[in-house]
Amino acid sequence: MSNENSVIYGLEFQARALAPQLAETEKIRFIIGTQSLKQANNQIHLVEFNEEISTLKTTVFHHSDGEIWRITTSPLDPLKLATCYNFVTGENNCQFKTALLKLPQTENPENIENLEILTKFDISPYGNEVRTTEFHPNDICKVASVLDTNIVLWDVSESHAKSIKNFKLEGKNNPKFTIGKWNPHQNCNQFTATTETHLKTYDIRSGDLAWQIDGAHNQLIRDLDYNMNKQYHLATCGDDGFVKIWDFRQTQGPVFTMNEHSHWVWSVRFNHYHDQLFLTASSDGQVLLSSAASVSSENNPDIKGDSLDDARKSESKQLLADGPLQWCEHEDSVYSAEWSPSDPWVFASLSYDGRLLVSRVKKSLKYQIML
Repeated sequence: MSNENSVIYGLEFQARALAPQLAETEKIRFIIGTQSLKQANNQIHLVEFNEEISTLKTTVFHHSDGEIWRITTSPLDPLKLATCYNFVTGENNCQFKTALLKLPQTENPENIENLEILTKFDISPYGNEVRTTEFHPNDICKVASVLDTNIVLWDVSESHAKSIKNFKLEGKNNPKFTIGKWNPHQNCNQFTATTETHLKTYDIRSGDLAWQIDGAHNQLIRDLDYNMNKQYHLATCGDDGFVKIWDFRQTQGPVFTMNEHSHWVWSVRFNHYHDQLFLTASSDGQVLLSSAASVSSENNPDIKGDSLDDARKSESKQLLADGPLQWCEHEDSVYSAEWSPSDPWVFASLSYDGRLLVSRVKKSLKYQIML
């Protein structure tokens, strides 16, 4: 499959930041942030996909503070989002900043509005470049920001964020963090960040290192994602072109490896419901929908039926073959690919030329998983 099953949306500006509206469970919505060098022109696009008639409805908002490098959305409040952006100061110097924003309750497609700033952050004590601001999975007053050599846990209950705790990266040659994400398991008390080719996970209660994987990739790690259905599994991807799935109880090697991209892999995402499926986005211009069924929660289905027939049905269920199943072609580097939280069969991908593709899992694959 190429793009015949996709709906295309083109932006006026370049873009690399894409996020699903995580707390929206009824509508298929994605949020895009543009990366125009002209500071006043940057925008946030709220894109809603109507699956029945395969159309897109969009609402555009101003983001006049600078070019957007990353967007994350709250899993608890559909109106909250965080941006990490490059701000040009009066002396024409670039400075990274982050802020929590709120979408208007009533979107008016006729008027381009500014988003309300809910919380501002003073990151100057911790670093110059904020890589991401991640919402806590179940505490609406907590977020974590990944900066140069720090992970900062914030209280965002007021208009100015207050630092609660800070985890500092120590090492030779001043290593820096590149990305980070909450562990949705372990009572959400762990935060994992990448630095160069390594993974480091901190216990936010004690501040201690909970576990780490050194040399997870041969080159820089670009992204990670946790499997929502298997509490010890997470995926990583990086500049070596590999995607790896790890069981962090056994860190001597990955439990799954795939090398199907011809350039850097920027994004990896497990399907929230059917964890044998995962998305990868690469600067080779491709988005791959792949299977890791051999290490998924579907590999050993629990037989809960009372009859022998139920047991036989479970045993006879065919797993997908590991590897790529479906792909989408872009004409530029793809930095983001995301699943819809409201429909497990819909995903979106965004390339740097400002083209969004909203795609569906092929019906044959869907039926193979469902039946």
